[in-house]
Amino acid sequence: MTAAPQDLRAFLDTLRENGELVEIQAPVSSDLEAAEIHRRVIAAGGPALLFRCVEGKPFPLVTNLFGTAARVERAFGRRPQELIARLAKLPEELMPPTPARLWAQRGLALDLAKVGLSRRRRGPVTEVVESSPQLERLPALRTWARDGGPFVTLPLVATQHPETGGPNLGMYRVQIFGPDTTGLHMQIGKGGGFHLAEAERLGRPLPVVINVGGPPAAILAAIAPLPENVPELLLGSLVLGRRLKLARNPVADVPLLADAEFAILGEVRPGERHPEGPFGDHYGYYSEVHDYPLVRVKALARRRDPIWPATVVGKPRQEDFYIGDFLQELLSPLFPVVMPAVRDLWSYGETGYHSLSAAVVEERYRRESMASAFRILGEGQLSLTKFLLVTDRPVDLRDFRATLTCILERADFRTDLFLFANLSMDSLDYAGPRVNEGGKGVLLGTGEKIRDLRSEFTGAPAQPVRRVEVFCPGALCVEVPPHVEAPEISERIARDPAFADWPLLVLTDDARRAARSAVNFLWTTFTRFNPSADIRAAGVELVHNHPAMTPPIVIDARMKAWYPEELFCDPDTAALVDRRWSEYFPAGGVEMGDSDRGHLD
Repeated sequence: MTAAPQDLRAFLDTLRENGELVEIQAPVSSDLEAAEIHRRVIAAGGPALLFRCVEGKPFPLVTNLFGTAARVERAFGRRPQELIARLAKLPEELMPPTPARLWAQRGLALDLAKVGLSRRRRGPVTEVVESSPQLERLPALRTWARDGGPFVTLPLVATQHPETGGPNLGMYRVQIFGPDTTGLHMQIGKGGGFHLAEAERLGRPLPVVINVGGPPAAILAAIAPLPENVPELLLGSLVLGRRLKLARNPVADVPLLADAEFAILGEVRPGERHPEGPFGDHYGYYSEVHDYPLVRVKALARRRDPIWPATVVGKPRQEDFYIGDFLQELLSPLFPVVMPAVRDLWSYGETGYHSLSAAVVEERYRRESMASAFRILGEGQLSLTKFLLVTDRPVDLRDFRATLTCILERADFRTDLFLFANLSMDSLDYAGPRVNEGGKGVLLGTGEKIRDLRSEFTGAPAQPVRRVEVFCPGALCVEVPPHVEAPEISERIARDPAFADWPLLVLTDDARRAARSAVNFLWTTFTRFNPSADIRAAGVELVHNHPAMTPPIVIDARMKAWYPEELFCDPDTAALVDRRWSEYFPAGGVEMGDSDRGHLD
């Protein structure tokens, strides 16, 4: 089985050997310039980038480590996928347990014996420990023009429960405010946030370690949607194929990742908050300024010759997309073990993951599919899912057009569409009435087909419809005036006879753009509506206190006045990178992609 690299250095060596790392010797600024170079390279499917000379900083910078599916596999290896698949089959293969069956699993037992933590006094990350952290020396990136400052974009944030000592490793962005203070963007539903809440209840400061670099396996573990009480460090060890090395913290009890490049050591004091943001985020828009925990930094630990790893997020698809899809593939064999009626589950990275998921379930009795939906929406980070599609047909969920078609062929919207208001929402989703709050939706499409879907639109809709494009059978993108000009037109559109044979209409600012690809449709639709406020129908009747909707169903996915703005590179930085491209890559061979478009079509 292919092994995962043991630390960042080993991963860079692997990338060099395979021609997937380019070193940039020209001086480059970590303020906007490096991020724009990165965006253009990842948009073209290009290599990882090692910036040797970062202006005004003593440390080199590396980005785009995970910018293709191939590099993600090099980072994490094939071993964890094979091992988790074997673990998922273990309950049925061991039952009933016999000496022969136990003996057949001896190889798995040996692999699992390597999983765990190895604690030691020191590690490479403690080669230098500075009590005056001077965080402004770090080549942390400012990635978009409105960003509030430089951010640590690949932070591995370690905390411990203040009473039980249970560990958590999460990836919460970190804004650098000054030489010894940072922000800590702990979103709702995250383990580190639960630790902070308990520490504040007890009136204690919460020690925090912000690791940067180390085994790529730790990055995968930090973003994994594991159950709350399952330590991410153990998943990191499993992916790594050996015990994960921890080093003693010189200022607190929370250990460091021994093989990290840097570790920022500090604490959050009870109730202490600081305005954080804006930040151009992975939804493809800015997240705005809000109060988040303030970290007071006591020391900076690092290697003698450290390398600063960073990533850039924005419109799909960026590095987080490739890591997220690998992670879903990795954990997918466990879904039927944790949720027995769930055969397959997929969250769509093009929507920021939390905005849309789809599931294939087993319906052993009538309406069991809704029980599975509740199970999914109650499971860890999946509880932040905004909209969930559910079917019992064997469809490939990765093929969104096929999945939506399958659902629309089967959904009886009078009984199969459920909308819920006043619930928790992903902190980065601004479609709701306020941060962290909004609505959810579930649409079931089970059993046999109840309708044949049209694939060609020939109707003549009335004003104010400007353009109509078919996305897939049964679904249309309908271009209408902006929301600020015509906020209340959804029901009028739904009742237009021209759309009578189409079960789903999506109101959009640009129908051609939205319908051009599945990536475009997913991003422009599901990041731009609140299910409890932006869905209308041709008719609604209250049946047993359930709003029974008659199609067409209309999703108003236009940009609203209160939404944060879409991410675009600022003109000055774009012109600078245009002008200097041959300086960055004097040997040529690195294609320049479209930064503003990303992988949208």
